[in-house]
Amino acid sequence: MTPRSRYCSNACRQRSYRRRQRVTHDAVPIGSPLMHLSSFVGRTDEMIEAGRLLQNARVLTLTGPGGVGKTRMALELASRAQRARRCASAMVTLEQVTDVAELRRHLAEAVGGAGVTGGSTGAQQYDAERLLVLDGCEHLLDDCGDQLSRLLPARPHLRVLVTSREPLRLPGETVFSLGGLTMPRPDRGTPLTECLRSHAVLLFLDRARTIASDFQLTQDNAPFIGEICRRLEGLPLAIEMAARLVRVFPLAEVVERLDDVLGLLTSGWRLADSRHQSLRASLQWSYDLLSQEERLLYRRLSVLPGGFGAGAAAAVFRPSRDSAAETAELLIALEAKSLIMPCAGQGGAAWFRMLEPVRRHGHEQLAAEGEEAETYGLLLSWLTGLCAPLHEKTYVPPATLRRIATEGENIAHLLGRLHHDDDRHALLAGALATAVLSEQDGAYSSFDVIDLITDAVGRTSDSSLYRGIVLEGAAMGAAGQGDFVTALHHVTQAIERERSLANDPLLCRLLLLRGTFYELVDEVDSASEDLQEALGLARRPEDIVVVAQCRSGLARADLREGALGDAERGLGEALPVLRAARSPRVLRPALITAGMLALEKGDLSVAEGFFTEVMEESADQSREFAGALEGLALVAARTSHHEVGLRLIGAVTEIGQERLWGGAWWRTRVQAAYADALQALPAGRAAAALRAGKESRRNPIVEITVDPRRQGTSAPSAADLLLSAREREVVALVMDGLTNRQIAARLHVSVRTVETHIRNIRTSHGLRSRAHIAAWAAERGMNME
Repeated sequence: MTPRSRYCSNACRQRSYRRRQRVTHDAVPIGSPLMHLSSFVGRTDEMIEAGRLLQNARVLTLTGPGGVGKTRMALELASRAQRARRCASAMVTLEQVTDVAELRRHLAEAVGGAGVTGGSTGAQQYDAERLLVLDGCEHLLDDCGDQLSRLLPARPHLRVLVTSREPLRLPGETVFSLGGLTMPRPDRGTPLTECLRSHAVLLFLDRARTIASDFQLTQDNAPFIGEICRRLEGLPLAIEMAARLVRVFPLAEVVERLDDVLGLLTSGWRLADSRHQSLRASLQWSYDLLSQEERLLYRRLSVLPGGFGAGAAAAVFRPSRDSAAETAELLIALEAKSLIMPCAGQGGAAWFRMLEPVRRHGHEQLAAEGEEAETYGLLLSWLTGLCAPLHEKTYVPPATLRRIATEGENIAHLLGRLHHDDDRHALLAGALATAVLSEQDGAYSSFDVIDLITDAVGRTSDSSLYRGIVLEGAAMGAAGQGDFVTALHHVTQAIERERSLANDPLLCRLLLLRGTFYELVDEVDSASEDLQEALGLARRPEDIVVVAQCRSGLARADLREGALGDAERGLGEALPVLRAARSPRVLRPALITAGMLALEKGDLSVAEGFFTEVMEESADQSREFAGALEGLALVAARTSHHEVGLRLIGAVTEIGQERLWGGAWWRTRVQAAYADALQALPAGRAAAALRAGKESRRNPIVEITVDPRRQGTSAPSAADLLLSAREREVVALVMDGLTNRQIAARLHVSVRTVETHIRNIRTSHGLRSRAHIAAWAAERGMNME
């Protein structure tokens, strides 16, 4: 941090101030005039944070992939500092600089000669703050680092703002990584509303209007503009080039042509440097700076559009067992060079992805080097090994299913290249569908798993070794959509096939699946027969979880028949095993059954505990979540908390009929609770309670205490159960540590509006401060997305 200046008198302080003002006024505007002709769009949060860092760091390095807007943001930061009269600024563009002598000359011209040439560091001091912008240092990292290490000690009032695709790794350097501009999310709100919140879309509109002044964002073109910005990953350079196409192509055609994104986006500024003339040139600049090994891995990672961990990277890089350490080092190097990006991975494991334009460039290089067939072959072998347990084992551990689901986009990409007469196509398609539908409760990924498995059923021959896997996935997909007729047809075909092949592990799992389907359509006797047969086939030690699942299903059958003692014994054996399996997918049905049993016995506090546990373990659109809500509604009805019960039933109706739990036995009890509540409450209160439940999304606050024997409290108010959509967004951003001003910019509202929301949240829930709001939300595991 720069030391504060000390003055001998007030007059001395004034002279220093006037000198600084002269320096600021006389400073030549930084950057090329070409850059300043364009408006600066977006980056609200990044500008606030980077500006704060720039005030305290001697060296601030903006990193990011080519075309992400590092230079433009550096110019804006420096210009704002200069306009605020905090410092004089100068800029050195290094693209054409190739040797250290030329670098020294540019630095000397920008800040003066003392301390630059490598001689004495000197003691010359300057009262005026100065900001030096070094643009494009990635090809001169060592030379820039050496010169700055000599220059900075001699000039305590000098700060340096660096743009580079890789950090300098200097002592005292602060690194600020830039990603793409915010993009519209297709799963939230209308396309037009989402586009208006997106900085990427605002940049597209701004640049499009420079060549078509009447261009407007409309309800009709918003989906196309949003798709363009998403496909371009919010990269400003790519978006600017795409925006210039609106005079030539309709937006729908621009979207179609993005499959050849590198060939399409070639309209850089006429006077821009060579790196910014086209998207391909920008990426080629980075590629040319890589070592041979880094280039090889970069090319091969391009076959993984869904992202990758260390295992997948090693598998496509070199199949030898000793390549893991080498691959890890190369991944670190590529991440440092902004060619791959770290992102959230499974179970906290490291996970990376390539921006789509970067991946396309890598794939071009892969094809040019003639490595495409070999690399896809390595990927196919690795993914086949990952999916094989679904054909070979009765119980597939949750970690394996999650791993397969995580690789979903990579599997889907590979399936598009495989011939359908390749038996491995059936294995990969069936395993992917089963894994995604098992682990994500039907919340499909960016690819449509239902279309994928439906296509595989039609194309997989009856003689395929893996047809049973395909039919299993198709059955789960149909059941997830509430089509149990089709689901039973597919799983019955699979059972007959695996019987003929004497494949007991897969047959056992299919019988368990069909038994579950039979139960959901009230064919209880058929369900019990399948579960009993599955029990007989589950003979291996690793089948213990399947045995427990079968016993849990049979306990539900006993419960329907009124055999509460038999149901309790079966659950007593099953629950400990299912808890130890640490798989919510297999535990939730048993917890629902335990809650039902407790209700039948009149143990309302115990029932509430089981249903609440299900809610904590479930996705908000899952069948078990709906069953838990209905279970809590029954508890509420039996403790005369009818308003709470109606709110819960109202919330269930928004999940959808195909997601409701249980058959006629359970539905009869839910309908009775509903009727009792309508009779007990005035019509207006009942309608308001149902409406409040329907309007709410899943509320993660699972403290719905309706049994006074549990905590001695009355039913919660609506404020305890509901937050508005906007309040959820505000709480989420408070949890992320954003200030009121940053939240206002993110949500496109005024600061006063944000303050009002926060005040309402605090008042409604008895919270004292923003920190208390964040802690309160974190304690309840709130997921505002």
